[in-house]
Amino acid sequence: TSGTTGKPKGIVHVHGGYAVGTSYTHRIAFDLQDDDVFLCTADPGWITGHSYVVYGPLINGATVLLAEGALDFPDPGRWWKLVEKYGVNIFYSTPTAIRALMRFGDEWPAKYDLSSLRVLGSVGEPINPEAWLWFHKNVGKGQCPIIDTWWQTETGQFLIATVPSYPQKPGSPGKPLPGIVADVVDREGNPVENNKGGFLVIKSQWPAMMRTISGDVERYNGYWELIPGYYAAGDVATRDDDGYFRVMGRADDVMNVSGYRIGTAEVESALVSHPAVAEAAVIGKPDPLKGESIKAFVILRDGYEGSEDLLKLLKAHVRVELSPIAMPGEIDFVPSLPKTRSGKIMRRVLKAKELGVAPGDISTLED
Repeated sequence: TSGTTGKPKGIVHVHGGYAVGTSYTHRIAFDLQDDDVFLCTADPGWITGHSYVVYGPLINGATVLLAEGALDFPDPGRWWKLVEKYGVNIFYSTPTAIRALMRFGDEWPAKYDLSSLRVLGSVGEPINPEAWLWFHKNVGKGQCPIIDTWWQTETGQFLIATVPSYPQKPGSPGKPLPGIVADVVDREGNPVENNKGGFLVIKSQWPAMMRTISGDVERYNGYWELIPGYYAAGDVATRDDDGYFRVMGRADDVMNVSGYRIGTAEVESALVSHPAVAEAAVIGKPDPLKGESIKAFVILRDGYEGSEDLLKLLKAHVRVELSPIAMPGEIDFVPSLPKTRSGKIMRRVLKAKELGVAPGDISTLED
């Protein structure tokens, strides 16, 4: 695993079930056609690369384009140039990468012929609506469905996704795929009302289920014991009246501010919706009055500079977008954020540094 929440785990999969799960979900989620050219930007060393660069696509006989190197070298048009040159039909990347490319403006994707694209995809963490809309408009030209996918190294395959035939809902990974029974429950396993937050659980089996964690059976058992009888992913989510799930983030990333439960992803999304902000990460800090206070770390888009005035504007923006209770007490302007090599923001590293404690295992830290 990528080590986002702690020491990386060695997930054990089995050949048959994993092959079935990855190939089936790759085919139906992306509406794979015989002559499609498929580009997934993930490193093959991580689960997305394993499942959807190598095994799923090749079992399906897909044409796979591999591209090594940084997304912005030699310039921020690198991926769009590849799409144009090789006639890529399906493009699958991460919210982190999409937000990073947003920093450079709309002009880079506009320089290239992206008309071959038919389907776009997102993986790794919840994609905030602002990044979704930018991706849809500037890369998909308003025509390509975005297949937002929810799954884990542990699950091996997609479990929840917005397949091309579903209506699109920015920021939602969609509905459970055929055969998958997902729910949002409380700590006792009771289903919660629609649009109320709770633990995301899987009530059914699926082909690519992990079989154990290498050398740590107790940790493996924890996935099934947190909410007995179900697979608990460790994510907090809601489900709307149409059956679409929305992932708020890891249970550990949900803050308790004056008795209100606020997801870090919600505040981050509100910040990124401001035109000056390219990326944001949010943590909760112990507070004697509120329980937790909110601190944000912000990367600005090109052309903007951090200032006291901008800081006040961003706080006011979150106040309007969410609520006064969700407004960050502190905002730091930073040049970069700690990420795993698979592109996930390591909020625990930011929190450890802020609190002056050891960050734990950082073997998967990108830089």
